[in-house]
Amino acid sequence: MQLRQLGRSTLSIAPLVLGGNTFGWSADEPRSFELLDVFADAGVNLIDTADVYSAWAPGNRGGESETIIGKWLKRSGKRDRVLIATKVAKWVEHRGLSPLNIRQAVEASLQRLQTDHIDLYQAHEDDADVPLSETLGAFARLIEEGKVRVIGASNYTADRFAEALKISREHGLPRYESLQPEYNLVSRSGYERELEPLVRQENVGVITYYALASGFLSGKYRDATDLAKSKVRGGAVQKYLTPQGLKVLSALDEVAAAHKATPSQIALAWQIARPGITAPIVSATSVEQLRELLGALELSLTPEEITALNGASAGL
Repeated sequence: MQLRQLGRSTLSIAPLVLGGNTFGWSADEPRSFELLDVFADAGVNLIDTADVYSAWAPGNRGGESETIIGKWLKRSGKRDRVLIATKVAKWVEHRGLSPLNIRQAVEASLQRLQTDHIDLYQAHEDDADVPLSETLGAFARLIEEGKVRVIGASNYTADRFAEALKISREHGLPRYESLQPEYNLVSRSGYERELEPLVRQENVGVITYYALASGFLSGKYRDATDLAKSKVRGGAVQKYLTPQGLKVLSALDEVAAAHKATPSQIALAWQIARPGITAPIVSATSVEQLRELLGALELSLTPEEITALNGASAGL
């Protein structure tokens, strides 16, 4: 499988990333182990999680996803075959990006993950109350100690991300080598308008989340009656049930038919083909679903198909 360099870093990743947000939530521990095995055995290598996953689930407090991944790493012996990405800043237990909080959070994450280093440690959201130089300095110390290899950021505005890159240059600090924004065929403008030009100019890797728009781009939801199919996702996809959202599904259907593929695979292949995108994140709750999503790696869309998808989703 052709790996892609993440920004200017030493990390090279497959064009799909496995999201750990379902672990300990909609995928229990045995199912999560199955998903991790299938993912690693397919030759894809980056697993993305966060300390806060999955605090939102009834009975959870946070840290469940990292704990499951840590148990799998110990049981499977596959640590040298995968890269681990996790995040800090959103969990109430370790809120924000102060140096002290980053230090406490990384030690806790390393313990749950049962590993001595995190390959990609990401600021889960910006913290305007802490100078960027202090946050980046804290990350620098973790890199110097070998606890973190590369740093990245998620949910930053273009202005703040540009400022962070500038501070890294001016102060000789490690820079954010990746950005994790929301991006998909029905949520394009938030990334494309300001972030895309910046990351392409600065050669920053991009790992996108909500790549399938909470499942809308699977084609499973086509009218209001379909929302009841999922108690978890139904409410989140309702906003996409618009004339243009349905136009996007129609375009996906047409391209999928030509490739004997699924709409989900085409939506992912569209992202994989976009200049500047390193990899979209995919999450799954069953082995069958994960195998389907991995099928996107085998697709190659024509320029005409990409133009048709771009046209159907223009302005979104």
